[in-house]
Amino acid sequence: MSRIHSGRKGRAGSHRPYPVAKPEWVTASPEEVVTQAVQLAKAGRPQAQIGQILRDGYGIPSARAVTGKSLGALLAGQGLRPEIPDDLQALLKRVVHLQGHLKTHPNDLANRRGLTLMESRIRRLARYYRQRERIPESWRYSAAGAALQVE
Repeated sequence: MSRIHSGRKGRAGSHRPYPVAKPEWVTASPEEVVTQAVQLAKAGRPQAQIGQILRDGYGIPSARAVTGKSLGALLAGQGLRPEIPDDLQALLKRVVHLQGHLKTHPNDLANRRGLTLMESRIRRLARYYRQRERIPESWRYSAAGAALQVE
């Protein structure tokens, strides 16, 4: 398959370099992993950053390997799922930054195209999340709404 907005092909994805089973050197129990993840989520960390902290700081290569559930399912079970998923929130943040750039540089046509492509990516991702009921059915992208949501 090819990338959606580029003229070249690319790899379809990547795979984890470690096995799905819990390594024997991991001493953390599933309860410890859940409490650490909940503590980090309450501190306002996004899900991807929680996984990195668990990996780098606590020596847990995969929350799924230890607990049997993904990190998102763990946080959702504790009622800590964010109202807007992290990847959509990151795209909204990038769009707001790009809109500020285009206010000061209105003739930057390359970045204007990048903004258009990013907005279409947000709309596609929002449609996906609405179908899976991760965001409200009434949620729609708007430039003003994105600026308010990021701040």
